[in-house]
Amino acid sequence: MNLHLATIAIIAANTLVSLKGFNDQGFFERYKFGIGAIKAGQKDRMVTSGFLHVDLSHLFLNMFTLYFFADVVIRWFGATKFVIIYLISLLAGSLLALFFHRDEPFYSAVGASGAVTGVLYAAILLQPDMKLGIMFIPIPLPAYILGIAYMLYSIYGMKKRLGNIGHTAHFGGAIGGYIVTLLFKPDLFATDTLMVILLAIPIVILFILEKLGKL
Repeated sequence: MNLHLATIAIIAANTLVSLKGFNDQGFFERYKFGIGAIKAGQKDRMVTSGFLHVDLSHLFLNMFTLYFFADVVIRWFGATKFVIIYLISLLAGSLLALFFHRDEPFYSAVGASGAVTGVLYAAILLQPDMKLGIMFIPIPLPAYILGIAYMLYSIYGMKKRLGNIGHTAHFGGAIGGYIVTLLFKPDLFATDTLMVILLAIPIVILFILEKLGKL
């Protein structure tokens, strides 16, 4: 696969900022996502945290996922709209994390997962017949099944507070990618109605659970 310049630029930005964070604890602490600091006025953290990572494996996993799905979005929309989807998904992930953890001043997170999940969701919407292979499952599965399963797992992760993972940011990113893709290509409502509905199900479940106080 030939990497587009836009994808290379995003991977380079994530790598450079993350490497700086690995080697400079003060830099990492200043630019990570932190509820208390954001509420105190450091709103830039909502964007900068999306370019920081905990370690090399965290960085690699996010960039590897982006590598697979960025090209699908770029082929459909071009580089500019791809970058818009990436950045809005990043911000949507931070906004949802801010909403769900607003009463937890010490909650913090880093990573491009929200932005990457937004690109993943956009790619699934645009190419729902795409097949993905994952470890332990010998046959490729339709991308939309894995996308929905991942989102449902994220809800479970949010509810159970599983691991040191920003499940909320993943979910917010997916919502951002979903909405912006439909704004850019509204005919998907007519041409892929079932897919639009199926991918909306986890989003609806999340907000119903939140409304019922189950998260």
